Amino acid sequence: MISLQGECHGKSRYFFGTDTGNTRKFAKQIAKQLGDAVADKPVNIRNAAVEDLLAYDVLILGSPTYGDGELPGLSCGNQTEGWEEFLPTLASADFSGKTIALYGLGDQEGYPDNFVDAIGMIYDAFSDCGAKIIGFTRCEGFTFNRSKAQIDDKFVGLVLDEDNQKELSEKRLNDWLYVISSAWQ
Repeated sequence: MISLQGECHGKSRYFFGTDTGNTRKFAKQIAKQLGDAVADKPVNIRNAAVEDLLAYDVLILGSPTYGDGELPGLSCGNQTEGWEEFLPTLASADFSGKTIALYGLGDQEGYPDNFVDAIGMIYDAFSDCGAKIIGFTRCEGFTFNRSKAQIDDKFVGLVLDEDNQKELSEKRLNDWLYVISSAWQ
């Protein structure tokens, strides 16, 4: 079990947005690895308000990228609201003093021109609200053309490709959890 105590006061929480199971699966896996003493159970972003996120100093936010670089939400055919509907509600929120780590799922072969764009959009929204984003990962090992989640030679969070590199996901997740837990201590 990884510890996120240190400077982290109280528990952290995981929010994810998806209509399918992979992003939720990783939210649950992260919560399990970090333990109940550190984190409250994961919540789908469709069931959250800005105030719910503001109640925590430490957040882990996850999202898949749909279609041609879309956030999960109604316009891309999801059955329920998602990040697409949630991000505009952040407009006047102040996330200064909050620490956020992002993870995203994408398909580098099927969508090489907008690989994991959703976490890039989430990064932009929360950065604009003053949040400190941690957990950048290297782009090495992925083959894609463009990504809104890329800054220089790094992604703004953990990137997983369950379609083409499923066998690498567990190691990538464990390495990332080690890095973010070190940053919170």
